[in-house]
Amino acid sequence: MANSIPVILTAAALLLVMAAPALPQESSSGVPVYGYQVVGTYPHDRQAFTQGLIFQDGVLYESTGLYGRSSLRRVDLESGEVLLAVILPPYLFGEGITLWQGKIIQLTWQSHLGLIYDNQTLQFLESFAYPTEGWGITSDASRLIMSDGSSNLYFLDPATFRRLEVLPVRADGAPLTGLNELEYVKGLIYANIYYTDKIAIISPQSGNVTAWLDLQGLWVEGRSPDDVLNGIAYDPDGDRLLVTGKLWPQLYEIELTA
Repeated sequence: MANSIPVILTAAALLLVMAAPALPQESSSGVPVYGYQVVGTYPHDRQAFTQGLIFQDGVLYESTGLYGRSSLRRVDLESGEVLLAVILPPYLFGEGITLWQGKIIQLTWQSHLGLIYDNQTLQFLESFAYPTEGWGITSDASRLIMSDGSSNLYFLDPATFRRLEVLPVRADGAPLTGLNELEYVKGLIYANIYYTDKIAIISPQSGNVTAWLDLQGLWVEGRSPDDVLNGIAYDPDGDRLLVTGKLWPQLYEIELTA
C-alpha cells in the first residue's frame, strides 16, 4: 500500500468478457448449478487476505485477516486504491463485515470479539462478544446473520447481539460445513464454502441450498492453494455482484449464467 494511505489507530487497537468452463445445469439432486460471465475486472491488493466485502453507496469496504496484518478498509473500486484503513491490533484476526444503520460490524476469528465502527470515518465505537468463532456476517432487513465455519448460520439481534435463531444449512439433505463469507442478495444468503470455488445460495427460511454458483477458473495463474475464493459484495443500486479471494490480484464483477 502507498505511504499516503490515511490510517486510523482505533480505540480497539488500544483495547486490544471471460466465460467459465462448461458446467452442468443441475446437480445430481436437481438443484441448479450456475456458471458465470465476467463483465468487469478491477485491481485488488495482492497483500489483502480478504475476509469480508461490502459495496454500498458507491463505496467498497473490505476486511482483511492474518495476525499482524488485519485491517478494515475503504477502497476505491475502480482503482483499487485504499482510501482509509483501520489497523487491528496484532492479536486480532479480522474476519467478515456487514453494514447496519450507518455502522460497520467486523468479526474476529477466535477472539470471540466483534468490533463496531462508524461507516464514514471508520472510527471505532464499541465492541461485543459472541461464543463461537467468527467467520462471515451479513444482514437482512431486521437481523444479523453470522457464520462460524460450521454448518450453522446464526441470526442475531443487531441491537443487543443476542442470538435469536440457529439455522442448520443442508445440501442434498446433508449438513454443509465450511460456511464462510456471507452476503444477503435478493432475499437469499450467498455463502463462500471454505477451500472451494463454490458459493452456496441458501434459503434463510429452510436452510436448504437452493442453488450453487461454481466459479472454477475465475483466477488460476499464479494461484497457491491458500489463495481461496472469499469475498462477496452485492451492489443493490447497480444490481451487481462482486467477488474476489484471499490475496487475489483482481476483483471481478460477474453475472450468473444458466
